[in-house]
Amino acid sequence: MNRQRARKSITWLSISILIIAGLSWLSFSVFSIAVDQIDLSAGRTDRPNRTSSAINYLIVGSDAREGLTIEQMQKLRVGTVATAAGKRSDSMMLIHISKTRDSAYVISIPRDTYALIPEHKNSKGVTIPQAPQKINAAYNFGGAPLLVQTLEEMTNLKIDHYLEINFAGFANMIDALGGIQICTKKALSDSKSHLELPAGTHILDGITALAYVRSRELDGTGDLGRMKRQQAFFGAVFRKATSIGVLTNPVKLGSFLNSVLGSITTDSQLQTNDLIDLATKMKNLAAGNVQTLTVPLSDLNYSDGVITSAVMWDSELAPQLWQILKDDLPITSTDTATATNSANKFKTQSIDIESCS
Repeated sequence: MNRQRARKSITWLSISILIIAGLSWLSFSVFSIAVDQIDLSAGRTDRPNRTSSAINYLIVGSDAREGLTIEQMQKLRVGTVATAAGKRSDSMMLIHISKTRDSAYVISIPRDTYALIPEHKNSKGVTIPQAPQKINAAYNFGGAPLLVQTLEEMTNLKIDHYLEINFAGFANMIDALGGIQICTKKALSDSKSHLELPAGTHILDGITALAYVRSRELDGTGDLGRMKRQQAFFGAVFRKATSIGVLTNPVKLGSFLNSVLGSITTDSQLQTNDLIDLATKMKNLAAGNVQTLTVPLSDLNYSDGVITSAVMWDSELAPQLWQILKDDLPITSTDTATATNSANKFKTQSIDIESCS
């Protein structure tokens, strides 16, 4: 009798595993079919070579309004789909995941970065010559392919995969995680993003979180201050996702990914198996092994006489950073590095951010 029960238990366990595997495969398949995908190469044959099996993801937040309700757009004060036609890059992060998948760096790229936009064709097929501009203009002029080409030529670093998420996708992602806890030691008020938070610990829903990460008027530091908040928020999202098992449970991961269907764009090379493999290998990636930093900067208000209020990368440290990432080496960090002091190495910060306690 016991042996028969054991056989039945094993049988039901096997069936359960098959059901879970089937549901996981189905959810991932629906995800890969439903998202928009684009060819990053776009006919290019001069992309940088990879020198390790590390993976580089370019994460772009776009300001597209599709998917938001009228009430949500009113709460965010972002206009409507009609009044904000088209889409622009609202934020950019390069995520470098080590070849052993046990550490990662999240590098914020200022959208006002002074860049040389490569020659390209506009929407009418007219060839536009190479010219300096702020880097978010690359996205505006030629979408993801031109943005990726611009960054690859500036860094000589191969961008393996691209993930773009719009306002609705970001809000849905946060809501799918059950909200994200953040700490602020002082009250935050920004009339432009419609953010009002008293000092203390808060659980932000998707719309409030979007206002929080988009705000540029909280502390007088503009886009640089916003990038720091985005880095800290990324850490909070990572901790929440790992704490509730999203990255290690195929069913939860599939459900989480499906929550942003219709709101994201990926490169055409990003396949379902890539997501499963990445999630599986990252399950041992502790929050303390994810470091955030901003591209080393030398001028926060650069002007060439035509392009004004741009951000200039440090000519010595920025190339060093990209080479380190290309070779998949650890980044040397010092606590004294500042945005304008090129005598120091790179300022990194663990995503285990401080609490209000």
